[in-house]
This record gives sequence, structure tokens and C-alpha cells, in this order.
Amino acid sequence: MTSAQTDPVFTTQDPFRLFDEWMQLAQKKELNDANAMAVATVDADGMPDIRMVLLKGWDPTGFVFYTNLESAKGEELLGQPKAAYCFHWKSLRRQIRLRGTIVRVSDAEADAYFQSRAKDSQIGAWASRQSRPLESRFELEKEVARYTAKYALGKVERPPHWSGFRLQPLSIEFWRDRPFRLHDRLVFKRENTDADWTTSHLFP
Repeated sequence: MTSAQTDPVFTTQDPFRLFDEWMQLAQKKELNDANAMAVATVDADGMPDIRMVLLKGWDPTGFVFYTNLESAKGEELLGQPKAAYCFHWKSLRRQIRLRGTIVRVSDAEADAYFQSRAKDSQIGAWASRQSRPLESRFELEKEVARYTAKYALGKVERPPHWSGFRLQPLSIEFWRDRPFRLHDRLVFKRENTDADWTTSHLFP
């Protein structure tokens, strides 16, 4: 039996189950947005970019967030469909890092999630030309008012430029703080999404 199976923190050899355990604990302990994560991408010139977003779903098929496809991260992920995520929970003194390939979610999945959002958030998805220059706050407020009037009655349709991305992980690292910076690092890796996982521990 490996240390990953006997350790009270690294309780399983299934990285998706372990992620779920850590996330459920974070949702109880973190004051705000336990599902907040940094998403790293690269642009057409290979320049890296990073920002915070909210994870909206996870299962063995991958880890999903939603965005404007015409935003900087949308264009970068469509042009170079690889990414890295990082979760950091200060209350738990733990991190999870993921790296892998990116695929678009299905239209049906994007539609379903969009309809679960508050109507004001749906309006915002139409009103915001995300990542593009904004002359003034008033310009944004006018767009919000325009789409609020347009969709005053009935449901708001999902904009064609708004959807989700799923990271299919090839590497998942679980990190926990230990005294004197002698941290624990457990890494799961696989060659492709159909391959079995291998595990290893890393020096801190």
C-alpha cells in the first residue's frame, strides 16, 4: 500500500475523487469563492497570460469554466487549446495545479448553464464586449440598459460568442503546506486522456 493510500490527506489513487474531497472541504472552510482558480494561457506570440475565474463544473471528463469567446482568454484558448489551472486555499494551506488540453463544451451544456445564471448575469454576457477598450462606464451602462429592454419579457438566449471550456488534465498536482517548507507534493500524470494515471511524490 502506498503512502497516497494511507495518508489522511492523500486518501485515494483517483485524482478526480481526491480533487472532489479537497474542493468539498474548501467549500466549508474558505470564506469566499472556494472555486476560484487562476487560468494560465498563451497568446499567438507565446506570451503567457493569467487571470482568476470560477470553476463551474468538474467530473472525470474535465474541469469547466465559462467565458466570452471573444475575450483575451477565449481567443487564446481557441488559438492554443492548452491551459493550466491553479487553486490556492489559504485556509487549508493547500494548492492544486492542473495542466492539460482544452476543448469547448457542447452547445447543450453551455445553454443549460447559461439558463441557470441570474438574469442580470445573462444580460451582462450580451452587454460586455469583454477585454476590448471601454471609453467610459456610461458606455457599458447603456449596453446593459439596451439589452435589459430587449429581454424585458421572456428568457434571455445564450449569446453565440459565450460558451465554456473544459480542461482535460494530463497532470494534477496536490500540494499541502508542511513545517519548515518541507511540503508534500503528490502528482498524477498520464500521456493522454485515455491512458492510466501514474503517481509520484516530488521534493518540495
